[in-house]
Amino acid sequence: MRLYALENASADPFAGEWKERGRIATKWDTFTLDPTVFEHRGTRYLVWTQQEPDRQGTNIYLARMDTPTSIVGEPTLLSRPDRPWEQRVYWVNEAPAVLIRHGKVFITYSASATDANYCMGLLTASADADLLNPASWSKSPEPIFASSTANSQFGPGHNSFTTSQDGQTDILVYHARAYRDIPGEALNNPDRHTRAQALRWSADGRPIFGEPVADGPYATP
Repeated sequence: MRLYALENASADPFAGEWKERGRIATKWDTFTLDPTVFEHRGTRYLVWTQQEPDRQGTNIYLARMDTPTSIVGEPTLLSRPDRPWEQRVYWVNEAPAVLIRHGKVFITYSASATDANYCMGLLTASADADLLNPASWSKSPEPIFASSTANSQFGPGHNSFTTSQDGQTDILVYHARAYRDIPGEALNNPDRHTRAQALRWSADGRPIFGEPVADGPYATP
């Protein structure tokens, strides 16, 4: 698995014609997936998942983009699965997603096998920091979003962010299963359903993820 780019000349992504523009080359020719592009203070970045050669597991990397289809410079290693909750069954850091709020840059990522062990971690940097400097980032010591037995939601992760229609509420979009025990290999199981719920914020400007809400009616923000 490798990264590729698509391009559409139309400003409307639902119109025009999408064309493949080739592979986005990274430092190594290894298993690579889950790219996310974001802009911060005039610079476009790519953050993605990749397996380091001759090393177990997948890591999160960040690089500056010099064109919409290429990166430049040495990639920055932001996180590798070095904590027990990131090493359950498989050593995994994957699926980075970016949220910039309250003077901080937040990158969520998912960890461990895609069963009930799947969970999310959080990387944080000051919006004023050099994002390509590993020392700019701190990593959550524990998962910030994980399975909820009480709400019968298991393995939440691989998220993205959006906002409510009025733009006033940040929304977490993710997938999870409504049961814990999976027959066979979890990666082959089709029952991860897309879910969404509102984020809350602490007084010091950090996201509060809470726990995955139960199935059923949910009050929209």
